[in-house]
Amino acid sequence: MMITIGILAIQGAFIEHKKRLNGLKINTFEIRQLSDLTKNMDGLILPGGESTAMKRLLLDLNMLESLKRRIKDGLPTFGICAGLILLAQSIKGESSHLGLLEIDVERNFYGRQKDSFKAPGQSIIGDIPMTFIRAPKIVSLSKNVTPIAWYHHDVVGVRQGNILGTTFHPELDRSNKLYEIFIDMIKNA
Repeated sequence: MMITIGILAIQGAFIEHKKRLNGLKINTFEIRQLSDLTKNMDGLILPGGESTAMKRLLLDLNMLESLKRRIKDGLPTFGICAGLILLAQSIKGESSHLGLLEIDVERNFYGRQKDSFKAPGQSIIGDIPMTFIRAPKIVSLSKNVTPIAWYHHDVVGVRQGNILGTTFHPELDRSNKLYEIFIDMIKNA
């Protein structure tokens, strides 16, 4: 099965995902305008970056509702850091963006840009490296959300149906384990 994944490319760190997926022999394309959301894709990546800027650009480009509809209709989606914030049902102190993932998040919980760090963590498939950059914290999750990764006692990766999300950046580490989970989600969709 040839898999094609669209990567939201209006703001943030999308190039790293493209390189990683291409290295795994996965076709990718960049989503930059509304018409790109109508292209055939088997999965979608919402990268790290700045979620407020992403939301503003999605609204300016008239993409927010179409993006929400594609995900709600079952498109396998992987939200990373800011992408996870975009997907969250609730963001401490502000209104949600897409509101599709039944989690509550707090922005920049692990510190500012200068406080970025790498650390080992655990996942449902074993130990994995994790890179945190202005990472949000998942402060609560509904019973419909399954934790899939942990840093100390904090849940830092989740899955709910067709949505996978992490507070850390797997594209900046050597492990492909989370991409493999996402690819398996796509194959089983």
